Amino acid sequence: MSFKFCSLASGSSGNCQYIETEKVRVLLDAGLSGKKIQGLLTSIDIDPTTIDCILITHEHKDHIKGAGILSRRFNLPIYANENTWLSMKNELGNIKEENIRVIGAESDFEIGDLGVSTFKISHDAVEPVGYSFYNKGIKMSIVTDTGCINENIKKEIRDSNLLMIESNHDTEMLKIGSYPMFLKRRILGEFGHLSNDDAGKLLTEILTGKNEKIILGHISNENNFPELAYQTVANILTEKGIDIFKDISLEATYRDRPTKVYDFKNL
Repeated sequence: MSFKFCSLASGSSGNCQYIETEKVRVLLDAGLSGKKIQGLLTSIDIDPTTIDCILITHEHKDHIKGAGILSRRFNLPIYANENTWLSMKNELGNIKEENIRVIGAESDFEIGDLGVSTFKISHDAVEPVGYSFYNKGIKMSIVTDTGCINENIKKEIRDSNLLMIESNHDTEMLKIGSYPMFLKRRILGEFGHLSNDDAGKLLTEILTGKNEKIILGHISNENNFPELAYQTVANILTEKGIDIFKDISLEATYRDRPTKVYDFKNL
């Protein structure tokens, strides 16, 4: 038995994460076209018809673009909190009543043998959430699209065996880049996105060095690149005495292709 995770795509052009246990296969967000998501699943040897449901973090298009079509095509339930449902329902199109699953913004529930917890994050959406997933002693947490990290978020993601954390931008690249000032302010604000430095600082505060798998997500195409995100975070961790080759593993996500499939054998 195992507990698997793969980031199929992460970034402003579309987000979709894959989680699998012995009994269920779920998508966290579906922010690319249905056809694209099906192709990404196939590329990691997953039959799209075997997906059980979709969970949504917030209503921005890069997180929900393909959710409606996948729900209709494969009869999939979609889980989201009430405010997110109200905000995104017109974008999704017609969804069967039985496939509308309303959850709390701070809730604990189960889908088959997968434990799920949601917690509030800080982004310019109606009620954005992060997720933690549990299966037989293993914990995975995903936090992207948040402008800041508070103590509750830290509490929710501590002791994760796998953590996907936002490392959206290099602050100096953003400041001198081509984005209009209003957009720069949005990204840098408390309801925007975490920088590489923010991600590194957070990790120094919560990591135990017990072989956690760290995945840097939602990397900007204009104000960052995977190698820079990786190196900035690696430098911060190294300065704090964390060996990125022995104590943890560190990887960046991609906008246009999956990461490796992380496979945890249940403890």
